[in-house]
Amino acid sequence: MTDGPEPISADTLRALREELAELRAEREAAASTLGDDDTVGDDADAADELRRASDVARLDRRIAEIERRVRGAGIAGAPPSDRVGVGSTVTVRFEDGRESTVHIGELADADDPALVTSDSPLGTALTGHRPGDTVSYRTPGGPMSATAVSLGD
Repeated sequence: MTDGPEPISADTLRALREELAELRAEREAAASTLGDDDTVGDDADAADELRRASDVARLDRRIAEIERRVRGAGIAGAPPSDRVGVGSTVTVRFEDGRESTVHIGELADADDPALVTSDSPLGTALTGHRPGDTVSYRTPGGPMSATAVSLGD
């Protein structure tokens, strides 16, 4: 963590605000289904009420997490051109000699298979490094290393 705002891209900030609005609407709908009194019907009704209360609590946690991130966000400028950072495109050579070009981003995106989030093991290891640097990181399969070959498109 830094002393100032954590950098965030304008696109990511917009996506977080959209998610926040959706979560608040979902939470409002879920909370409105919770009973106002202590009388609950049978066991199935009680179980359903507990599930809905659990859903509201889960939504509250995610809302609080996003609100903290948005409050502590400073808009990030362009990615650095001399080292890996959020927004960078980096070509990486893995231990087996295979090379892959990845984009370092803040939010997972199923539509971008080349995206590596900045808080993933590889993203964290690469951040701040320059082409030619070899980094080590942990995966569920064990320790790995990779070399940043180049930055840019």
